[in-house]
Amino acid sequence: MPGSTQPLAYEMQVGFCEDDFRESAVTLLGLQLCDVSAAKCGDPVCRTMGTNYFGDMLRRMLVGPLLLKGRRFSIPRGVSRWFSSGSSSSSSRAVMSWGDGSHGTLGLPSSPLGSDAYEPTLVQGLPSDVLSIGVGHYHSLAVTTQGEVWAWGRNHEAQLGRGLSDPRELWNEPKQVQGLDGVRIRAAFASGVISAAIGDDGSLWVWGRSKRGQLGLGKGVIDAVLPSRVEALAGEEIVKVSLGWGHALALTKDGKLFGWGYSADARLGQVGEALEMKQEGLSPATGHHLGSALEVVEKLVLDRIEKEKNMPIIWEPCLLPEFNDVKVSDVACGLDHSLILCSNGTLLSGGSNTYGQLGRVTEDLGLVPVDMNFFEPLSISSGLGHSFAVCKLPSSEVIGEATGIVSWGWNRNSQLGRTGTENIPGLVQGFSTETPVSVSGARAHSIALTSKGELWAWGCGKNGRLGLGSFADEIEPTLVECLQGFEVLQAVSGFDHNLVLVKE
Repeated sequence: MPGSTQPLAYEMQVGFCEDDFRESAVTLLGLQLCDVSAAKCGDPVCRTMGTNYFGDMLRRMLVGPLLLKGRRFSIPRGVSRWFSSGSSSSSSRAVMSWGDGSHGTLGLPSSPLGSDAYEPTLVQGLPSDVLSIGVGHYHSLAVTTQGEVWAWGRNHEAQLGRGLSDPRELWNEPKQVQGLDGVRIRAAFASGVISAAIGDDGSLWVWGRSKRGQLGLGKGVIDAVLPSRVEALAGEEIVKVSLGWGHALALTKDGKLFGWGYSADARLGQVGEALEMKQEGLSPATGHHLGSALEVVEKLVLDRIEKEKNMPIIWEPCLLPEFNDVKVSDVACGLDHSLILCSNGTLLSGGSNTYGQLGRVTEDLGLVPVDMNFFEPLSISSGLGHSFAVCKLPSSEVIGEATGIVSWGWNRNSQLGRTGTENIPGLVQGFSTETPVSVSGARAHSIALTSKGELWAWGCGKNGRLGLGSFADEIEPTLVECLQGFEVLQAVSGFDHNLVLVKE
């Protein structure tokens, strides 16, 4: 192939952003097409788009006419950034958002196609007593001290908990989730297609649509327009839930771990091994006998539909047997991998290792220890294809005891915040005088909160997702200066947007 040293990337994943292939983004041969959110064909964070000869050819043939669809508007720097008058009480809290505003994910006034925000911008219409926040790939959640859940953003799968009657133009308006009367919620989480909330009694509630069993409501149940209790977890006190592309993990107060949903690549450990499908790749020879690029697309979509008839799915939460003799202290799901931190300090990973996100040299299938070397993990988190651990640093790194962030996995846009070997954990640069307390990974950028209540960001800057007032990438953590004057209490990232909970 002219000028190419890389093998053809015959990759297809239906439901990359959404759950139904008819409405979803399709990553095909390194190209992402989306008939809902418009083609993101020029997005540098789309999977390897244009890095191979066939991908370039297909782009020229199919995507050019789509480039005019879905153009976004930008909110000028600094506009609507601060608290409105009358809401600046010292006890008042507020939610701010920035980055890619498609699907109304930022909760900001916008055109129907969505607007981007290049700096943290106040989300209007929320109560002043927000207790915590959560994000899905393209929607956002806020929980109040009264136990209410508010939601905004993408609602194609009913993940906002307001039914499906609202037109798309109203997705950006924060509204209270319906169907939780009498339930006091203390935390909320989300994936691309569902939302989940934990009641103050430890019960788990879910809503949205997932044909991969991510709701956990029983065999064949793929829809919950309004919140439904996960009865399989009745009697358990859930303290944390993490959601990937199609799988889910739930941690109990006493350290037990449950998993369910799409179980390919052992992302759920032993419980999914019996359901594993053999991966069938497209023969490289196919690329040399094309009738047309459209015929190839159609064939691959049909092949994928056929495969999905036998998807490995765990329809209800199951106890993961690997942890019968050890308690779990933290969990995190990437798009298609899992991280599990045990109370004895052992960190395990399982699932896809396409980008080195499992953090280990061994390619063994299953939940296997990450190569942490001398780092002692305290908490974990994950982006789409990269992973993080807030760690107690070895004495050789600093004088005295301190914490730092360790990263590994996909680093195409410097979302690891460091150089060096990508598939083995390494220390994120730039925090030598800071104490990180949490970190959140997105699709191609990352953010971290320090003990000073300050926010740092790095990686891909497209759509203003770093909150620095520009679209420039940052290879190392950079302070989000426009948040000075606020104490950041919590910071989370969706695919391409961010939320912070702040007080003055």
